[in-house]
Amino acid sequence: MTPPERIAEHLVLPGVLTAEQAAQTVAGILAVQREDGAIPWFRGHHLDPWDHTEAAMALDAAGEHAAAARAYAWLARHQNADGSWHAAYHDGDHQQVTDRNRESNFVAYVAVGVWHHYLSTGDDGFLDRMWPVVYAAVEFVLGLQQPGGQIGWKREPGGTPVNDALLTGSSSIHHALRCALAIAEVREEAQPDWELAAGALGHAIRRHPERFLDKSRYSMDWYYPVLGGAVTGADAAARIEADWDRFVVPGLGVRCVVPNPWVTGGESCELALALWATGESDRALTILQDIQHLRAENGMYWTGYVFEGETEDDRAVWPEEQTSWTAGSLLLAVAALGGEEATVAVFGGARLPSGLEPDCCG
Repeated sequence: MTPPERIAEHLVLPGVLTAEQAAQTVAGILAVQREDGAIPWFRGHHLDPWDHTEAAMALDAAGEHAAAARAYAWLARHQNADGSWHAAYHDGDHQQVTDRNRESNFVAYVAVGVWHHYLSTGDDGFLDRMWPVVYAAVEFVLGLQQPGGQIGWKREPGGTPVNDALLTGSSSIHHALRCALAIAEVREEAQPDWELAAGALGHAIRRHPERFLDKSRYSMDWYYPVLGGAVTGADAAARIEADWDRFVVPGLGVRCVVPNPWVTGGESCELALALWATGESDRALTILQDIQHLRAENGMYWTGYVFEGETEDDRAVWPEEQTSWTAGSLLLAVAALGGEEATVAVFGGARLPSGLEPDCCG
């Protein structure tokens, strides 16, 4: 366990984490990680590639670079021949696939994690090893891009593409494509097709909501276009403000889906990151302080809380699980507010390409 005195200042945030609490949370994620590098939701549950990467990024933000590198090595070893990963593996065991769908946003997110690890460590050898992994993953994802720019949701186990697009998933992919382009720039391997794809995707997210399935009841569809960097500036501020009262429950956090009386730690931390990215650090801090009722005694975080019901027993933590990715999202949000350079660069857009909007207006 990283001793509290070695916890970096950027993981200490008033009302959210002390050094001792941060050390406990980092130790909790490390305890979930398998010896082979896999980071399932919790031991005995499944691993999905997106949340595995989120937890690895949190370890880098905490200075646990060797553990994070093991997580990326797991992805490299178990990437499918087509550049993808399956959607779920029981307890992180690559031989026990429990969901053989290959989801585009799950596959793309490796680029965000690899870029974050490189910025955290400056390890050129790591970037060399992971470049073929990132390249293959991006090519798989772009194989699902539609004429309107949006990215199809997944390929089914038999290979059939599902061309319907999810706004949250495509927004995450937009972020991943920009990180992949940043990696390509460092390696001096221009990828003009990726630039065009990212531009078309960003244009679809900003201008064509009709190209995505209607999931507007979900808070992720509200803030993810901002978190993924497709919507910025005044448009981002207006988007956040428009649905604030719909999704934010003062003192408790962010609803996962309306009208359900259920706030979740992951969505709350991601909203905090989006707020920070728009310059609203005070509101981001408030959100992170509000969800401390989800902190467990062991330093991990419960996934969510049901806050309405006929009896006191109805108002309780649900589900009764402490997920590595909830803890990871909390650490990343705190790291961003604390000014940790790699996390700030990845989620704030520094060193990521901009101006990719296509010339068309369709």
